[in-house]
Amino acid sequence: MNRLRGPAVLLLLWAIAGLSTKTVPTPWAVVSSVVSDGFALYSPNLSITAWGAFQGFVFGNIAAIAVALAVAVFPRTEPLAAQLAVISYCVPLLALGPIVLVVFGGRTPTVFLAAVSVFFTSMIGTLTGLKSANRTSIDLVNAYGGNGWHRLRRVQIPAALPSTTAALQIAAPAAVLGAILGEYLGGVDSGVGVALTAAQSSYDLPRTWGMALAAGLLAGAGYFAASLAGKLVQSRLYGPGAITAPKGES
Repeated sequence: MNRLRGPAVLLLLWAIAGLSTKTVPTPWAVVSSVVSDGFALYSPNLSITAWGAFQGFVFGNIAAIAVALAVAVFPRTEPLAAQLAVISYCVPLLALGPIVLVVFGGRTPTVFLAAVSVFFTSMIGTLTGLKSANRTSIDLVNAYGGNGWHRLRRVQIPAALPSTTAALQIAAPAAVLGAILGEYLGGVDSGVGVALTAAQSSYDLPRTWGMALAAGLLAGAGYFAASLAGKLVQSRLYGPGAITAPKGES
């Protein structure tokens, strides 16, 4: 009951706002608009944005995790990696996107902005997890003659999985936002960003709200998909118990 109380209060406030002003559509007006538009509007636009966000999510996280692993192996590169992560976080995406659009065109800005949106979170989360590895376990690997690769594979990567999974959960909605911002810049004729721009230009408030809610659901789906994928990988590699070493290794 307590879990339903928050959404119920929010829905009530939304209904009151919709009845009090013309600038906010009522919930039933939004639902009616969504039903009227149906799959013909939502399915193609959501699928295109989801694909762009997924590509950016993959590329951005590969780069972020690779940088974090490099720092774990070569600790002296940490200041450079930290500066790179901060730059990716601080540069305004709406200022960077037009440059990418002019140089590459097409849907490249969608994928690029989605990738940039996830880099900082995933890099910092993964690096934090790698640095949280148990010092005693690292010393044990060193005592048995292990090198940096052995420490990374047997101790640091397993220790980093929970933190990396949490970072990927946060990164998934960020990738959706980056993809929508890329579509806002133009150069494409479909996607959630394009549909939102068209609805705003025609002052179709119910459709604008409906598309915004659909984008929120897409971001939420990405969050839960990243969470499920992380738990699945952890379970398959290290089992349901404590993380020590991959199955079959000692």
